[in-house]
Amino acid sequence: MNALVQGLAALGGLRDRDTLDTELVRLVVRHAGLGVTRADLIRVLGDGDEQRCLALATMRHDQDQPTHDVLWSDWTQLPHLMDFPLRVRAFEKGRAVQEDQPAPVAVLPLGTHDGLRILLEVTTPKPLSPRRVDLLQSVLLAYQNLLGLLDYGERDSLTELLNRKTFDGAFFKATADNSSSPPEGVDERRESGRIAGGVWLAVLDIDHFKRVNDTYGHLIGDEVLLLLARLMRNNFRFYDQLYRFGGEEFVVLMRCDDASHAEIALERLRLRVSDFAFPQVGSITVSIGVSQLLPNDTPSSAFGRADKAVYYAKEHGRNRLCNYQLLVAEGQLTEQAADEMDVDLF
Repeated sequence: MNALVQGLAALGGLRDRDTLDTELVRLVVRHAGLGVTRADLIRVLGDGDEQRCLALATMRHDQDQPTHDVLWSDWTQLPHLMDFPLRVRAFEKGRAVQEDQPAPVAVLPLGTHDGLRILLEVTTPKPLSPRRVDLLQSVLLAYQNLLGLLDYGERDSLTELLNRKTFDGAFFKATADNSSSPPEGVDERRESGRIAGGVWLAVLDIDHFKRVNDTYGHLIGDEVLLLLARLMRNNFRFYDQLYRFGGEEFVVLMRCDDASHAEIALERLRLRVSDFAFPQVGSITVSIGVSQLLPNDTPSSAFGRADKAVYYAKEHGRNRLCNYQLLVAEGQLTEQAADEMDVDLF
């Protein structure tokens, strides 16, 4: 028990979600009192028949390091939840379930405040006793509380999108995923569905937002920000990373197979915003700038390029999407060196 308490205490010192996931399965597998030979931490994505399983972390007792699914995965390559009946039962019942054949397996569900649905699946030499199930439930409760603390520090308090202080870490992780080889142990068939191409950064700015606050007040302005954040969540994929940088400025970090696909997603959002009837305010619009991430890019340089495209959009009519690289190619903007592009993100 002391080893388990010490392991949970060590989890409390982590400040990175991915590390927390991997260290959780390591603790579950390595703690002898739980008798686990394999642990899978699964995030359930999607709805209805299209619910899929993304492995946040997986570890067997004979492995040195946990593995995980690549975040930039093709949705269609992720396994269906319905293909795992025990996971379905745990997910639907909202409690731990287990079966003995062909090998003892238990699945424990976990829900989080923002709707993420997580399952811990463990394989054991023999069925878990009620006491060991309770121990695993306690470990999951501690993990859930730690997720809540991370969310508190990583999320914008109004919109619950990611906040700007988490951006640098996510940026470098995205560029590393873009260039690195698959982690050892990742299913090659799953990896073959990884989206090709590159990573794009988009900056969105609400047009004439000061006018909204001045005319209708800040409470209505906050409602506009909340509704825009909801439109963004509904528009992008589960792994696209959405940020509020402050005020009326938002950022999207997304991976696409080419520029046209990035532009299609951003143009779809722009149209949805302009067509949406915001209470009391009516119609608002957004100007969007987008730039592809470059080799050896920095957060400030990438943000600076997209921001220049936003300013170009605002100076040429607003309510439009502009691609930085295309503007440079057309001679509308002059490309600047990285050190000239640096902006203070904080």
